[in-house]
Amino acid sequence: MSKDSAKKISGRGIELLSLATAIIVWQLVADYIVANKFKLPSFTDVLFAFFRIIENGALFTDLSISLLHFGIGIISALVIGIPIGISMGWFKTANRALDPIIEIIRPIPPLAWIPFAIIWFGLTHISAGFVVFVGAVFPIIINTFDGFKSVPKVYVEAAKVLGCMKSGSLIRHVAFPSALPSIAAGIRIAMGVGWMCLVAAEMFGVSSSGLGYKIWWHYYLHQMDFVLVYMLILGFLGLLIDRIFRWYVDGRLLKWRTGVVV
Repeated sequence: MSKDSAKKISGRGIELLSLATAIIVWQLVADYIVANKFKLPSFTDVLFAFFRIIENGALFTDLSISLLHFGIGIISALVIGIPIGISMGWFKTANRALDPIIEIIRPIPPLAWIPFAIIWFGLTHISAGFVVFVGAVFPIIINTFDGFKSVPKVYVEAAKVLGCMKSGSLIRHVAFPSALPSIAAGIRIAMGVGWMCLVAAEMFGVSSSGLGYKIWWHYYLHQMDFVLVYMLILGFLGLLIDRIFRWYVDGRLLKWRTGVVV
C-alpha cells in the first residue's frame, strides 16, 4: 500500500471516529442530561423519524420542491449577476451608473423582500426562488467585478499586440479566464447564502411546501425529532452541493491553477 493511500485511509478513519464520537455524545446528553424529547431529541429518535418520512414519501417531495426553488434562484442570479459584474468591471461608465444603485440595495436583508415576493408572485415556486435570487445575486456581482478589476494590464496589452483588439474578444479570451477564480468563489458564496435564504423563505410563508416549510410545520406540532431530521438533511444537502461544485470547478474549469493541463 502506498503512502498516499495510507494517508487517505487514516484521514477517513479520523473523520468517521469524529462523527461516531459526536453521535455518542449527542445520544448520552439527550437521554441522561436533557431527558426531554421536546428540547433535544436523541439520535435514535431522529433516526426513526428519518425512516418514517422516507416511508411516507414526504422527504422526496419536499426535497424536489426545495431544489426547484434553489435552482430558480441560483440560475437567475448567474444569468443576471455575471453580466452586470462584467460590465461594471470592464466599463467605467457602467460601474459609475450601477454602483450607487447596487450599494443601496445590497445591504437590504433578503428576508425583507418576502412581503414583496408574496405580493408580486404569490405562494409560488417563483416567489421562493426570488428570495434565493436576492440573496445570491450580490456576491456574484461583487466577486465578478473584483475579478475583472484585478485582471493584470500586461495580459490585455499582450492580447492587443497579438491582434485581439475588440472588447468582446478581450473579455472572452483574456479577462474572463483570468477572473474565473474570483467568479467561482462568488458563486460558491452565493450558493451558501442562497441556501440559507431558501430555508428562511419556505419557513416564513413564501412557500407552502419544501424542507424549510416542513421544519416550521413540525415545530407547530411539537415534533422536534422531525425538525432535527429536516435540519440535518439541509446540512448534508448543502455540503453535497458545495462538494459537487468544488469538484467540477477545481477539476475542470480551474485545473490550470494546479499546473495540470490536459
